[in-house]
Amino acid sequence: MKRFLVAAAAAAVVAGITISSANAGVTVTETPERGYVTISASSNKELTPDLAEISISVVTSDSKSMQKATAENKEISGKVYSALKEMINPENGDYVKTANFSANPVYTYSSNNKRNLDKYEVSNTVIVHTKSIDKAGDMIDKAISLGATDVSNLSFTLSKYEKECDELLSVATQRARSQADSIVKAAGSSITGVKSISGSCSPNAVSRVPYRNMMLSAKAADSAEAGTAYGESIPLQAGAIKIYANVNASFFVK
Repeated sequence: MKRFLVAAAAAAVVAGITISSANAGVTVTETPERGYVTISASSNKELTPDLAEISISVVTSDSKSMQKATAENKEISGKVYSALKEMINPENGDYVKTANFSANPVYTYSSNNKRNLDKYEVSNTVIVHTKSIDKAGDMIDKAISLGATDVSNLSFTLSKYEKECDELLSVATQRARSQADSIVKAAGSSITGVKSISGSCSPNAVSRVPYRNMMLSAKAADSAEAGTAYGESIPLQAGAIKIYANVNASFFVK
């Protein structure tokens, strides 16, 4: 009996047949190959950003003293930080945080490659995270009027989009099934079930405004009209962000 089972199992492997044994005897079951069709479908939707992130830096320097450069930076940064905190709403999840601080000597090199101390430079960067996107321009203007020297990034994005993603994934899945039905029907077959399905959903990108390395002269920064002039030079438009949902599905057919 054991020899029969071994021989039958070997033959089944070659023929693609599944064998199960019991005390009463041997059961041989054939597993037929199943055809399938694979479809990719997508859906998208535009949403208005409700979140802004601004990167603002204060850079100070002194030709002789790191302590003086640091003290000046601390004074200006403190004013900028305090002013920005007054303009946000923590109850909405807004915050201001320090993103980077550095203090380094800056050197120049002469024609004979001799290193010479040029100055001591201190940089302090804060990130403003706020849902009050209508105040983004005012925040930038205020920071610059208090002595901020660089606005290296301003981006608009979405705080939440889970509900929209659920809806878009549902639409994409229905499209995948509808397209699969059309293809299979044209081939004279029909769908019998789902083989596999996967999906993803995310925004295409944040909406960025071109505030990059925009420096003001000391005279402009001290001017009472500096904030207004700066704000009017580049209007802030949050624009729209598109969310994409993609579904890849495979369906069994007969």
